[in-house]
Amino acid sequence: MTEYVTVTSDAPLGRNGAIKLHGPEAFAGMHAAGRLAAETLDMIVPHMVPGVTTAEIDRLVYDFITSRGAVPATLGYRGYTHSCCISINHVVCHGIPSDKTLKSGDVVNVDVTPIVDGWHGDSSRMYLIGDVPLKARRLVDVTYECLMLGIEQAKPGNTMGDVAHVIQRHAESHRYGVVRDFCGHGLGRLFHDAPEVVHVGRPGTGPELKPGMIFTIEPMINIGRPDVKLLDDGWTAVTRDRSLSAQFEHSIGITEDGCEIFTLSPAGLHKPPYL
Repeated sequence: MTEYVTVTSDAPLGRNGAIKLHGPEAFAGMHAAGRLAAETLDMIVPHMVPGVTTAEIDRLVYDFITSRGAVPATLGYRGYTHSCCISINHVVCHGIPSDKTLKSGDVVNVDVTPIVDGWHGDSSRMYLIGDVPLKARRLVDVTYECLMLGIEQAKPGNTMGDVAHVIQRHAESHRYGVVRDFCGHGLGRLFHDAPEVVHVGRPGTGPELKPGMIFTIEPMINIGRPDVKLLDDGWTAVTRDRSLSAQFEHSIGITEDGCEIFTLSPAGLHKPPYL
C-alpha cells in the first residue's frame, strides 16, 4: 500500500519510501530551483555546436550555476565529478563530460540539477548539433511529445500508471522502445526520493497522484529496442543495439486541479530547433 506523508518545515530529511506531500513554501522553492535549471539549459544553446567539447559545456554549466549562488547537485554525488550529464546519440543517460568533441549530426541530452536554497531543480533537454538526419529529429520530437503527454496526465485522482501509459502508447505507436531501466523520481530537498516514476504501465495502476507531490517525468526513448547496458565507468548507460536515444525531463508539482511545471524555459526554448 502506498504511504503518503505531509511535510512540515521542521520535518527531518529522510527517505523512508513514503511519498511526500509538500506545501506552498516547497512549491516556491522548487520554482526558484527549476527556473535556474531552465535558464542553465537556455544559456548553453548557442554553445551546442560542432567542435565544442562536452567538458567545455560542463564548465559553462558550473560557472553559470555557481555565479548565481547555487551548486550543481551532481558534483560530488556518489563520487561523480562533474556539474551535469551529457549524453550523445546512443547514450541513454548519465554520459560523463570529457574531451569528446560534438560533431554535426549528433543529438545530445544535457541534464542539470542546480540546488537553490536547498531545493533541487532537475531538468534535461535535447540539442541538435549541425545537420541532423530526419530520423533523429523525429525521435527527438516524439520524445518531447511523450513528456508533455505524460505531464497532461499528472493531476489529482490519476495514477502513475496513467502517466506511464500515455508515454508508452505514444512512443510505441512510432515503433520506438521505451527504456525500463531508468525512471523519474520524487525530489525537493532530496535529489532522489519516492515515488519512482516509470514510463511504461497500465492506466489506473500505481500510486494515486495527490496535491503536494513533487517529482520528475523524464522518458528515455530509443529508436530501437528498449534494452540498455551500463559501461565500465559505472555511470554511462547506452542502448544495447547502439540505436539512437533521446530524453526530455521536467520537474513538476501536483496542484489541486492539475500540475505546475517548475522547469519551463523562460526564453521559450522548450525543444529544438532553438531558433
